[in-house]
Amino acid sequence: MSTDELPEHPDWLWSSPEPKRSYDVVIVGGGGHGLATAYYLAKNHGITNIAVLEKGWLAGGNMARNTTIIRSNYLWDESAGIYEHSLKLWEGLEEDLGYPILFSQRGVLNLAHSMQDVRESVRRVNANRLNGVDAEWLGPEEVKEVCPIVNVSPDVRYPVLGATYQPRAGIAKHDYVAWGFARAAAAMGVDLIEHCEVTGIDVVDGRVRAVQTTRGRIAAGKVALCAAGHSSVVGRMAGVELPVQSHPLQALVSELLEPVHPTVVMSNAVHVYVSQAHKGELVMGAGIDAYNSYRQRGAFHIIEQQMAAALELFPIFARAHVLRTWGGVVDVSPDASPVVGLTPVDDLYVNCGWGTGGFKATPGVGWCYAHTIAHGEPHPLNAAFSLERFTTGALVDEHGAAAVAH
Repeated sequence: MSTDELPEHPDWLWSSPEPKRSYDVVIVGGGGHGLATAYYLAKNHGITNIAVLEKGWLAGGNMARNTTIIRSNYLWDESAGIYEHSLKLWEGLEEDLGYPILFSQRGVLNLAHSMQDVRESVRRVNANRLNGVDAEWLGPEEVKEVCPIVNVSPDVRYPVLGATYQPRAGIAKHDYVAWGFARAAAAMGVDLIEHCEVTGIDVVDGRVRAVQTTRGRIAAGKVALCAAGHSSVVGRMAGVELPVQSHPLQALVSELLEPVHPTVVMSNAVHVYVSQAHKGELVMGAGIDAYNSYRQRGAFHIIEQQMAAALELFPIFARAHVLRTWGGVVDVSPDASPVVGLTPVDDLYVNCGWGTGGFKATPGVGWCYAHTIAHGEPHPLNAAFSLERFTTGALVDEHGAAAVAH
């Protein structure tokens, strides 16, 4: 199927059934992770009596609001393991789903601007290679060869001293990814139920029994939470306090431009990451807003700082115009790593805490979370990301370990 044949609105890809009275598995959250989990439960484990409940429209939360960067060059073994698994799935996902996702492996540069950056970056390159992740260290002139428009002059406040480079990294079309998973899951019998907000979770004798929704009570053998920035709210409905905080995360795009930016560039020191989308707009993002909020908008000064950082690296963008800005709600854990696994409530599972890195993990966490739900125990790749690590101290501390944690 060519992209020219795709409809403007994908209503034909899946039906919108009325919810049944009960399901084997109810997934709370119809974003990328919820849809991928449903797909792999059906495909890998033969579980098809599934409802994916979404309070708005399918994939209308963070899945529709991210900057689509895909990479796996994380420092710690646990992080590299699940993200590399995800990247390998990305590489065959279009064929697997039978739907175009426009996965473009254009590479990602993580810039170093100080000797400390250089030391940490070279350390990460070596760690990546030990974990089988493609990684290179590039000097300033080699950075210029990969991305000719980046400013590598030594006479700036934050000179580019080099960069890590992952050639297999890139971007994908987020809407197509969601639609592909939704279409494939629905074809296997999964019910995708939009405009169905979960308002309560029934727990009896320590075991989950049902969810209360704006469309009635739905009994469930198992309940899997995939609510991203609202995970703490939904978890509290079952009496589970999750160690995450929610923050706005902003991004923006420029007007359409001719192709000028061949890769993805990320910088932690000036704090911006920039790519060029398939249609031609520049896509930019940076860090989270500092305050806690469930609002899908943030403060103007964050956008202003992003623009200043982008112009530090790309003077060529000085006359580009911002077309629009937006925000999502991300949930951040104390060690900046996700929480994927069991909860103190029997048959209640949680997938949260991805912070700013959820999109790139979509197929990988869907695969592992489905295994966890089907077998009642973690997949080896998500075993380290349990809730228990916050009491045992076995943290996976990715704060600053992977340049920008996106």
